[in-house]
Amino acid sequence: MYLDAMQYILGTVSGGLVGFTLGMFGGGGSILAVPLMVYFVGVPSAHLAIGTSAFAVAANAFANLLGHARLGNVKWRCAGVYSVAGIIGAFIGSTVGKMIDGQRLLVFFALLMLVVGFLMLRKRGAEGDPAAQCSRGNAHKVVGFGGLTGVFSGFFGIGGGFLIVPGLIASTGMPILFAIGSSLVAVTAFGLTTALNYALSGYVDWLLAGVFIAGGVVGGLVGASLARHLSARKGLLNSLFATLIFVVAGYMLYRSAGQTLGA
Repeated sequence: MYLDAMQYILGTVSGGLVGFTLGMFGGGGSILAVPLMVYFVGVPSAHLAIGTSAFAVAANAFANLLGHARLGNVKWRCAGVYSVAGIIGAFIGSTVGKMIDGQRLLVFFALLMLVVGFLMLRKRGAEGDPAAQCSRGNAHKVVGFGGLTGVFSGFFGIGGGFLIVPGLIASTGMPILFAIGSSLVAVTAFGLTTALNYALSGYVDWLLAGVFIAGGVVGGLVGASLARHLSARKGLLNSLFATLIFVVAGYMLYRSAGQTLGA
């Protein structure tokens, strides 16, 4: 399946937006990637968009992870435990996702985004404990949240950061800035697992993924810097994160409803 030159240009622009939101929110990039692939770039197959975006988001997440690691925003033990549990879930979820109609996947994705947005707003003022770590006391929570978010990540073909960030906060009590930095380890792992599974079925456009990644590297540098400044304002980062989720989810449901009525 081939795209035209303009679609690859739009893919580069989309990558910049995804990289910016990944650097700023940790998981916003994965929320935007699939809708941008489908509605802005014009990828004709939802499954192709999901597989390609999974690989692109994983690569962008890794690039942003390096920046957050230099700033000391990554809890490596928590990120590692969460990622290992989630990789298994991502493989299961992506296997099931390939069996579901692409349009239904987009609708389910949008509904899930709304739920997560409300959860983020409920805890927008929580500061968290900067000294929080994974221990025997909370290991079962970290593994449980990691496995579950991995399933959702694989099913919807997303990095899953918008699920991982609240999952890390709920299971460990860490502040959102550390959750964002740590989530990028899992976003990278989940995305690669999902992309590999989709690639085996021919659902990855490697050239589109490449230009998407190139744009994302530039956008990510700006986003990571802005996140550090905004984290000092209590609740603001969470509120912006939730607002982004609501806007994109609403647009996806609007487009899906229009296609249903048009049919």
